[in-house]
Amino acid sequence: MIIYEATKKQFMEHVTEDSIAVKIYEAYVQKIGRTSKNEINAWNNSMNYIYKVLNTPDIPDDIPVAIEYKIPTTSRRIDFILSGFNERGESNVIIIELKQWSEMNLVEEEDGIVQTVFNRSLAKTTHPSYQAWSYARIISDYNESVQEGSVSLFPCAYLHNYIRTPDDPLTNDVYKPYLEQAPVFTKGDALRLRGFISTYIKRSDQRKALYLIENGKIKPSKSLQESLNLMLEGNEEFVMIEEQKVAYEAAIRMAKKAQETGKKQVLIIEGGPGTGKSVLAVNLLVRFTSMELVSQYVTKNSAPREVYTKKLQKNFKKSFISNMFKGSGVYYEALPNEFDTLLVDEAHRLNEKSGMFKNKGENQIMEIIRAAKLSVFFIDEHQRVSLSDIGSKEEIRRFAGMYDAEVEEIPLASQFRCNGSDGFLAWVDDVLDIRETANADGIDFEYDLQLIDDPNELRRIIFEKNMVNNKARIVAGYCWDWVTESKNNSNSYDIVIDDFQMSWNLGNTTTWAIDPDSVDQVGCIHTSQGLEFDYVGVIIGADLRYEHDRLVTDPFRRARTDKSLSGFKALYKKDPEEALKQADQIIKNTYRTLLTRGLKGCYIYCVDAGLQAYLHKRMGKMPEMVYESTVDLQLPIAAEAKSVYEVDRKEH
Repeated sequence: MIIYEATKKQFMEHVTEDSIAVKIYEAYVQKIGRTSKNEINAWNNSMNYIYKVLNTPDIPDDIPVAIEYKIPTTSRRIDFILSGFNERGESNVIIIELKQWSEMNLVEEEDGIVQTVFNRSLAKTTHPSYQAWSYARIISDYNESVQEGSVSLFPCAYLHNYIRTPDDPLTNDVYKPYLEQAPVFTKGDALRLRGFISTYIKRSDQRKALYLIENGKIKPSKSLQESLNLMLEGNEEFVMIEEQKVAYEAAIRMAKKAQETGKKQVLIIEGGPGTGKSVLAVNLLVRFTSMELVSQYVTKNSAPREVYTKKLQKNFKKSFISNMFKGSGVYYEALPNEFDTLLVDEAHRLNEKSGMFKNKGENQIMEIIRAAKLSVFFIDEHQRVSLSDIGSKEEIRRFAGMYDAEVEEIPLASQFRCNGSDGFLAWVDDVLDIRETANADGIDFEYDLQLIDDPNELRRIIFEKNMVNNKARIVAGYCWDWVTESKNNSNSYDIVIDDFQMSWNLGNTTTWAIDPDSVDQVGCIHTSQGLEFDYVGVIIGADLRYEHDRLVTDPFRRARTDKSLSGFKALYKKDPEEALKQADQIIKNTYRTLLTRGLKGCYIYCVDAGLQAYLHKRMGKMPEMVYESTVDLQLPIAAEAKSVYEVDRKEH
């Protein structure tokens, strides 16, 4: 989809009349919706610089110009496009990524990444040349006309406010692979950029190339298909068995039916922790791509996406397959049936609104079903760990009905985690009062489950287990604030329990679950959900306790920096009982998720001595002595909540 389109002559007239930003804005509102004042200002600024570049007879007046082209299969838009024939009559397209930047910093340890100012603070983002190149690469991977050579793409970046200096970080050798593919132009380079354009465009093609780019058949390229298959071959952790294969074949059948009949299909695959939902999703992504279907793997959390991308990429650059792994909040601008299949892992984590400020779109479930011919939702309703999580089978069925989609449901029951023991999962559910099970009086199976009385001992065990193959991690309930300074200060710690000191992994990496040094950091629910380890050490914080012969949850003991209970206070003021009921479910689901991350073993330490004693009893190892609770604050259950709510958070 192109927002603004004109000839070069018309574009130049609109800039001269000072109406170009208004023209783009009016077209944007009509096709997408309102946008920010900053974007309007950026259009106004950048288009004046492009005017100077194009102000020459060397670039014909009748060549097509396109602004804000939405790349198929993405939520990204290309700033500026020119198309035309070269001197040999070949169709060429110039892609220009426009930046308002005036400075940037080098980032050597990460591929294609720079640091620049966003909203008055430094942040990491992709190098402009990488960005322009990646846009061209995505189009090449999915547009049949480009794949067959009918159109050639030539990307570049233009930083018209950026004054280059000697040894400038913008053109450092670490970015050489992308600078060679997409040259960068800066302030004072208007004539160089003009020469770049006129090299590839000599005369108008009467919009031929733009038409092929915008309307050409969208399908994954052969090279992308072959590369994905090679990535999966020999990767044992992605081998499917039993019920996974049944669900796999059902999904393929439904995908074919959606293509043949044009009727939307929705498949709900339900399974608890360790039933192989993610393995199935990745296999389907590869298979659908090999069937020339436009497919993407979707999760709200970035951790599973980043980890699976890294595991699959092997010797390929991450950018080669990163477009196939997406967050759940990018489909509000997607066109109806833009995708053949969307594979939604951790569907219980879907939200209503999208965007950083939760102000975009209507409902992520609805937007995904609208955008895909086949939507596959992998779900475990007991892994809803945030008040903003709305993913449920009921909601999926409701929106499927809205689009007259055919719905099938398949359960996954076979357990691949926790040493294949359904008994351990049943025990966890019973202990946490999530559901009553037959495993109420203990457990008996080949799984290394231990209750550890000292967090330092838990750390020692995990460190020892991790030395084998880097598959052991410590995780904790989010009951300790993330101390910002701890990222850069080795003497500052987030989690302190007597003489035990460690820090959260937050902000350090997107692939904490598999990074070699991550064992030194504690993971939270947001960086471990959807992933697994051989051994997991779980620190249960003061938000889960055992008092007065009952298991109690305390949302007021959650860290201030935890966003999973965002909205709890407002709901509590309006309806305390409902607020505490929802928070109780979130806290229990969080620990259920953390406790079930281990394939071979789980080691538990409880901050609350009462809970520690209770778990000893439930494991059939009741100690002789009776522990007194170390927590002095009573549970804020509905009857007591009003008084507890008034307690100053500092006392917690």
